[in-house]
Amino acid sequence: MKMKTLLSTFTLALVMLLSFNVSAQDFPDLDKSPMDAATFPGSYKVSDKLIKVIYSRPQLKGRTVSKLAPNDAVWRTGANEATEITFYETMLFGSTKVKAGTYSLFTIPGEKEWTIILSSDTNIWGAYTYNKDNDVARVTVPVKLAKSPVEVFSIVFEESKSGAIMYMGWGELVVAVPFTKL
Repeated sequence: MKMKTLLSTFTLALVMLLSFNVSAQDFPDLDKSPMDAATFPGSYKVSDKLIKVIYSRPQLKGRTVSKLAPNDAVWRTGANEATEITFYETMLFGSTKVKAGTYSLFTIPGEKEWTIILSSDTNIWGAYTYNKDNDVARVTVPVKLAKSPVEVFSIVFEESKSGAIMYMGWGELVVAVPFTKL
């Protein structure tokens, strides 16, 4: 009986060990446009956030912004999944009061201004299924030249008198998107 138990235990251990080794080798390589997050306030010491953006960061790699995010076309504001923005309090976006919650963040780039869109559609890939009927709010902001070129699409927040400004920078361009705390 002891030999049977010992053999069963050994067989079970061998099967578990082989299963572990096979699954441990299935990890994917690093995504070419890794996911990142920007928050306001940005300090890790402040856990009570007002806004959080989760986005993927495409790289220019010799290409132009207008090639990757064409003017006058809806863009997912990053790469891969549509960018998501979460408000932890009701905010004013342009002249629209936006309830606390999570929204997709789309952009329509232009030569002189970008239209920034909050959509109620979430958990979607890219902008392929973008539906204007589900827009919650839109704001148009001017395009400015960046202080220095930005190779990897980036989002950062800065405090303002009325709330926060979200800066999106890529290539030679930067746009400032204001959010007002109510």
